[in-house]
Amino acid sequence: MTAKITGGINIAMKVPPHQYQDTIAFYRDVVGLKPFTAKAPAIGFELGPNRLWIDEAPMLSQAEIWLELFTDDFPAAADHLAKAGIVRCDAIEALGEGFRGGWITNPANIVHMVREPDAW
Repeated sequence: MTAKITGGINIAMKVPPHQYQDTIAFYRDVVGLKPFTAKAPAIGFELGPNRLWIDEAPMLSQAEIWLELFTDDFPAAADHLAKAGIVRCDAIEALGEGFRGGWITNPANIVHMVREPDAW
């Protein structure tokens, strides 16, 4: 493999609207995680060395967890993943023009963002 892939720091919890506020309150008020709003209106929480983002997802009927992977060379990583039979699913959520990364799912249909650390 020519591109190195490592674990990222972001975890996204996609939550349907009817569970969104209660989920935020759970992590903030019940668990007591420290919130941050550096990318408002998105709400995140410090989860040890990771960042847990709670995203409202009107198109979902139940919550999903999305994970992040880093690579130093996205085109090489995308090629490696494609050769391994991993299908890109970039239509799942727009990342913006020029973003150096994309979306995949693992064999269990868990969504992963694969991106260069400075992709934005």
